[in-house]
Amino acid sequence: MTNHQTSKNIWILVFVAALGYFVDIYDLIIFSIVRIKSFTDIGVPIANMRTEGEFVLNMQMGGLLIGGIIWGILGDKYGRLKVLFGSILLYSLANIANGFVQDVTSYAIIRFIAGIGLAGELGAGITLVSETMDRKNRGYGTMIVAGVGVLGAILAYFISEWFSWRTAYFVGGGMGLLLLLLRVGVFESGMFASMEKTGVQKGRIMMLFENKERFWRYLYCLCIGLPIWFVVGVLVTQAPEIGQALQAETVLSAGKGVMFTYIGISLGDFLAGVLAQIFKSRKKVVLVYQLLILLFSCIYLTRKGITETEFLWLAFLMGLGVGYWATFITIAAEQFGTNIRATVTTTAPNFVRGALIPSTIVYGVLVNYVGILWAAIIMLVFLTGIAIFALSKLKESFDRDLNFIEE
Repeated sequence: MTNHQTSKNIWILVFVAALGYFVDIYDLIIFSIVRIKSFTDIGVPIANMRTEGEFVLNMQMGGLLIGGIIWGILGDKYGRLKVLFGSILLYSLANIANGFVQDVTSYAIIRFIAGIGLAGELGAGITLVSETMDRKNRGYGTMIVAGVGVLGAILAYFISEWFSWRTAYFVGGGMGLLLLLLRVGVFESGMFASMEKTGVQKGRIMMLFENKERFWRYLYCLCIGLPIWFVVGVLVTQAPEIGQALQAETVLSAGKGVMFTYIGISLGDFLAGVLAQIFKSRKKVVLVYQLLILLFSCIYLTRKGITETEFLWLAFLMGLGVGYWATFITIAAEQFGTNIRATVTTTAPNFVRGALIPSTIVYGVLVNYVGILWAAIIMLVFLTGIAIFALSKLKESFDRDLNFIEE
């Protein structure tokens, strides 16, 4: 480690990456929170709000999938730091632009651009922190990045409650631009700097598919994250419909549910990091979290006559179960060499988010045959089963030396 890469500088790096992910999460979910308000304001008929909302959200998701590939390759070719700040700049400007939209088409185009920007920050931040911190303690760094980051969802909820939807977008964009001023003292990964001096191939995404063993390693990394977004994107987001099937006393609030879920995810990320350090294993921690997902989700989906208080507690506990997000991305980072690591850690979370699309399609088909509750239970058992199997196929990577390349 060079002289300027002091302990203080390393923690500044962790702090900037954590704040970057905080703003990232805020901007990622703000549309879901202000959709009704914003559509009403720009004159979208009530009958069209669901379909137009799906269109805008899918545009954002498309941006995330494409952006994950673009930023990942750029991170391996030109450096993690350039991607970290480039992505923050792009999604911040896009969110400010979102505050001025007057029609659905421009709304969707700008959310697509924002999605591209939002795809890069977390992967670059986790890669930087993983490569910079001591291998025995890097789990603490990635834990802080994700644990602090998901709290952005809570701020998004309150800002949308206190201010207009346009102001909520301006706040998100403004926070990102302010964050760019904190880049003083942040340095590039020493591993990347050393690799850059060699002639090794960097950021060539086809490397993940040309070698059979490497391809399966990558696929297993993706599979361990599958249950996360099904819980958030279906079980909590569709709380009103699930509550109706459970004969809930009142209409369950998806907005409140999302907020409580993200509180659980934040706490879960911290606990996962601490437990991994205690047990010297990330795999054991992820296995425990998979079992927690099954337990709390099944309690939720079988709770007839559920009250709002019970729902919010269960949303929190399900969030706790899926709170291995940082551990999942850290495992992906530790499985691959420096010359392809940013590509993996940037594409993996975005491909897992994108996997929600086929998951919801299968879920929708099942609903027609077995009803909403059994469809959700079947999908959960299926997705966690895949995740546990994939986890068993990966090598433990807790204290692995990351200073290696993929041939």
